[in-house]
Amino acid sequence: MCWISSARYSRPLDAASARKWQLLAGMSNYELHIVGFSSSLRPRRFKQHVHFYLLPQPPTSLLRYLVIFSLAPVLLFSLVTRRRASLIVAQSPFEGAIGAAVKSFVGILGRRSKLIIENHNNFEEDVFLQRSVPLPRIYRALMLGLARFAFARADAVRVISSSTAERARHYAPDLPQTRFMTFSDTDVFRRSERRVPVAEAEDVVYAGVLIPRKGVHHLLNAFAALDHPRAQLHLVGGAENAAYAETLRRQAVSLGISERAHFAGAVTQRELAEYFGSARVMVLPSLSEGLGRVVVEAMMLGTPVIGSRVGGIPDLIRDGENGYLAEAGDEAELVAALQRIYADDVVEMGASARAFADAFFSPSQYAEGYRTLFELALGKASTEDPAQARSTATESSDQRAAEP
Repeated sequence: MCWISSARYSRPLDAASARKWQLLAGMSNYELHIVGFSSSLRPRRFKQHVHFYLLPQPPTSLLRYLVIFSLAPVLLFSLVTRRRASLIVAQSPFEGAIGAAVKSFVGILGRRSKLIIENHNNFEEDVFLQRSVPLPRIYRALMLGLARFAFARADAVRVISSSTAERARHYAPDLPQTRFMTFSDTDVFRRSERRVPVAEAEDVVYAGVLIPRKGVHHLLNAFAALDHPRAQLHLVGGAENAAYAETLRRQAVSLGISERAHFAGAVTQRELAEYFGSARVMVLPSLSEGLGRVVVEAMMLGTPVIGSRVGGIPDLIRDGENGYLAEAGDEAELVAALQRIYADDVVEMGASARAFADAFFSPSQYAEGYRTLFELALGKASTEDPAQARSTATESSDQRAAEP
């Protein structure tokens, strides 16, 4: 089996990536070969649970696109033909176009492979909410053309939320699909103890990379308006968009909250658990979001979450029960939600959050999701009707998500 993505991997793998690939290698009868990016300009090839073939990572997005679309097809074709891979897994519709091209070409040579496309976000819009894109109309047309090409040649789809499921069905209404969350090393969060009881905690935590799509500028404005002067705001995540991160720092100074708004940078999963275990609330003010894995991770520490009413976030937050929802970009509503967190019974809310998260995701559910996905792609599902297979897989995921 060959996987292709734009994910970056280091050698050795970080703890969460190592756990993920160890899990997938252990649950599968396939030999796994992963095509991705190195963490530097140096290409790498190594084995740690699975086989990694890592392309050099240039410093800009445009150069990364050039590298993956020029080198990855050759590498993937070589792996598929030499290893006789029966499955190609592409971790977005854009890498899916590479997988679709290789699948078609090896088909001409008389070798059959199945293609799985994963859809983790609103691929039509998210890139425009992350950074400035030159020639956006041409970029969008090319991007959507690649997605259509990929979906037309796919055999199954994996989605992570109701919103990503809807977008995938728009492009491939008859493809079987299954839904499950992206991997999280949840043992770190489940085994961590809260450092401060949620009823006594006062701090606000944001977890995620610093890019415009995450709406952190709205959170800064809302925090500045919050009538709770002892609260500290911790922004946990790497400055993926350096210009935006610098704008946020200047914004904190201009709002007079620079001494209470702390830019923590990228942290380990264990350190992230410590932030969640000291917080009154975690806030994810995204303008677009595929699901929001950090919502589940925070809830595992019994931390309520305030999130935007976009994408897959409403799949996770039950308004008034385990957190609050606010309209994306509505700072007044975000302030009101923050004020309620300090006024309401957060002990009960935190308990509801923990119960929901424990039922929603586990590594075993993740492995079972892929097992179902592989069966759908290979035509081994219990139904021969793709539409019925799609419905069955989605309903099963919905039932797991709805369990208390």
